[in-house]
Amino acid sequence: MNSNDFIAKIAPAAIRDWQSSGVSAALTIAQAILESNWGTSALAKRANNLFGIKGTGSAGSISMPTKEYRGRVSFTVNAAFRKYKSWDESVTDHTRLLLNKRYEQALRRPGREAARRVAAAGYATDPNYANKLIALMDKYDLYQYDAEMGEEPMTAEEKKQFEALKETVKKQAERIAELEKRAEFKMPDWAKEAVKAAVNYDKKHPLIQSPVQGSYDFYRLITIMYRRGLFNKSDAG
Repeated sequence: MNSNDFIAKIAPAAIRDWQSSGVSAALTIAQAILESNWGTSALAKRANNLFGIKGTGSAGSISMPTKEYRGRVSFTVNAAFRKYKSWDESVTDHTRLLLNKRYEQALRRPGREAARRVAAAGYATDPNYANKLIALMDKYDLYQYDAEMGEEPMTAEEKKQFEALKETVKKQAERIAELEKRAEFKMPDWAKEAVKAAVNYDKKHPLIQSPVQGSYDFYRLITIMYRRGLFNKSDAG
């Protein structure tokens, strides 16, 4: 899987969670790239864990060696990491983790700022963590995925208002379509005799001109009038 394919696979879930929770999509994608080495790490392959989150996941846990830092000195230890059934579950759990109070300062922040705040909150012990994330965002223009849904996600109230507006627009569109349909309604066979009688009622003063088109209600009214004998050729003056 090349870089474009990896990003394309992760982006929909990242954008979804940016819209619903305020976790930057650019941050999510950059962390997935960095933590999983583009999905090629043993943890990503064996546990569908893209973010190096420790603990127990939906499919249990797996013990793996990991590099940690004490200051700028690195060392390797074994740790239990969360195991998932899919990458989508991994993205969802990453969002859930960042909704924790510890990372709240990173929420509703664009990519660069979110990266700095997540690093400052101690997501990783690597002192260059934020810079590495931002470098990935810059190189692959990951900021576009935050812009996908606007600079900031909608609040719950804004989403409610937006859904109400969409419903109103939908109803208006249906009403307009119905009116246009009626305006373009062609003369039905059952109305032809009545329309002809109305047109020929009086050559000098016909009841109606010869309409090319009329509404359903128009043809219905003319037909009822005709069938009730409200205009007949014999009545013409």
